[in-house]
Order: sequence, then structure tokens, then C-alpha cells
Amino acid sequence: MAAFDWDFQPKLDRRAVEDLFTLAFVERREDLLLTGRTGTGKSHILQALTVKACEQEWMVRYARCVDLVGDLYAGLADGSYERRMKHWCRAALLVVDDVGLGQLRRRDDEPTAAHMLYTLLDRRNGETSTALSSNIKLSAWGTYLGDASLAAAVLDRLAATCVRIDIDGPSYRQHLARERAGRQGLELPAQEAP
Repeated sequence: MAAFDWDFQPKLDRRAVEDLFTLAFVERREDLLLTGRTGTGKSHILQALTVKACEQEWMVRYARCVDLVGDLYAGLADGSYERRMKHWCRAALLVVDDVGLGQLRRRDDEPTAAHMLYTLLDRRNGETSTALSSNIKLSAWGTYLGDASLAAAVLDRLAATCVRIDIDGPSYRQHLARERAGRQGLELPAQEAP
């Protein structure tokens, strides 16, 4: 986290974020949910937590949501779904980045992404920690995951043992792009609100 620009996100509770790096939430088997617009630092924080947990020799798995669900769908195709599910369940800390980005494929004869995430979180609930990031509103998870009822159940599982941090600020990448454009004499349009 040494590279994180705290001044750029002044509304972010620095103490709460720094407390995550004690990994006490992993020891307590609590979950973590980071929300906020794209570019606010959610993935940066999760990746730094992943490195810290590895340094402390925790078993960690990291994936973007679309890749994790894609892996589970592949297990349906080749008969290894249960083995793959156990693989994702085994980690002391499972990091699922970017819930809301990327298209989740779906066929009518397969379980929804929501069903897979519900099963995964239900099996992990109280046994291990899961850290997720999302750039979409929690109310939009049902649409993104393909099943509003199961998405609500996923969020219910998280709510029971969840540390929640919302990053309410601008995109750091947009900030860097504006600085670069300014040095080149160009002007970028203002960032739109979500």
C-alpha cells in the first residue's frame, strides 16, 4: 500500500484500510466488500492484501469475478465442477475482484453465475474469508449475476460477516490521463458521475 495516494481519496477511511493489512479479518474468518466507482483503488487494495496474505503464508486465491465464474462453467463442461469448487473453497482468503465488470456467459440449461457464487460463499461462510470488489451498486448484482433472488442470498451471506468499505471518490486513472493530456496540451472531458 506504499504506492496508494491517500491524498487523492480523502474520504476513504485510511485507518479502516490499514487495519485490513493486519489480516485480523482473515483470522476471524470475516469477509470484505470494497465498493466504489471504477478507478478508485479497490483492485489496488485487494492486490496489496493478496501480497500481504501470501507473505504471511496464508493460502490465497485471486481471480476476477468473470474468470472465476468462467472456471466454474468450464467445470460443468468437463465434469470437474465439484473439484474446481473445492479448489476455490480451500483458500483461507479468496479474493474476487471486479464483480460487475466483464460479461458472464450463460446458457439456459446451466446454473447462473449467482448460483455458483452463492454456492461458493455458502460453503466458505464462517470457515474462511472472501474479499470482493465491485464497481456496480449492490442493487445491480441480480442483473449482473443473472438471478436477483440468488444475488440477494449472496449479499446476505456477505452481510453476516462482512467488513464493508465504500470508496467514494474520483478515478485515479482518469486523473493520471488528465495530467498526461495536460502535459501534451490536450483536454479530456470531465468524468461522469455513476
